[in-house]
Amino acid sequence: MTRIAVVSAGLSVPSSTRLLADRLAEAVVRAAHEPVEVDVVELRPLAHPLADHLLTGFPTGELAEAIATVRRADALVVVTPVFSASYSGLFKTFFDVLEPGTLDGKPVLIGATAGTPRHSLVLEHALRPLFTYLHATVAPTGVFAASEDFGDRGLDERIDRAAGELVSLLHGAPARRTRSVEDEFAEPTPFEELLRGA
Repeated sequence: MTRIAVVSAGLSVPSSTRLLADRLAEAVVRAAHEPVEVDVVELRPLAHPLADHLLTGFPTGELAEAIATVRRADALVVVTPVFSASYSGLFKTFFDVLEPGTLDGKPVLIGATAGTPRHSLVLEHALRPLFTYLHATVAPTGVFAASEDFGDRGLDERIDRAAGELVSLLHGAPARRTRSVEDEFAEPTPFEELLRGA
C-alpha cells in the first residue's frame, strides 16, 4: 500500500493551510486508483517539541512519531502559510530537524497559502529550492491558494494536475502535462472583468 504523509504548518484553527493540504491529499487518493494510506502531520502542536529538539538534538513523543511518519512515507504533500514572503519558521524548523537523507528521492508536492496572490512565487523562490536541496523529487506543479482562490474552479484544476504528477512520480513515470495551449485559451476571461477585479 502506498503511504502519503501530509505535512501542514497552519497556525490557526480552522486553517486554510490545512484545508488546502486535505484537498491535495484527497486528490492524490483519487488519482492513485489504488489503496493509499494518508497520515497527517500537523505542525502546530509540535512547536514546543521542535524547539526542544533544536536545543537537545533528540526528538521525543509526538515529534519522534511525526518524523517517523515522514521517513516511512512513499511521498509527501507539504503546505505552509506564507510569512514574510517565505515559508513559516515552524515549517522550516520541522524540515531542519530531519536526519540528512530522509527525503532523498522522495516525491514531494508543494503547496502554500496566503491572504493575497502577490505571494504566489513563494513556491518557486522558497519551497522548490528547499526540497531540491534536501534531494527530494519535487512535482512540477506546486499549488498556491490565496484566500480568494478557495471555491474557484482554477484551484481545483491545479490541485488535480499536481496530484496526478505526484502519482506519476510515485510510479516512476515522468509527469505529463495534460493541458494544451489551446486549453489555456478555451475560456478566456474578458478584459473588462479583469479590470473590475483589479
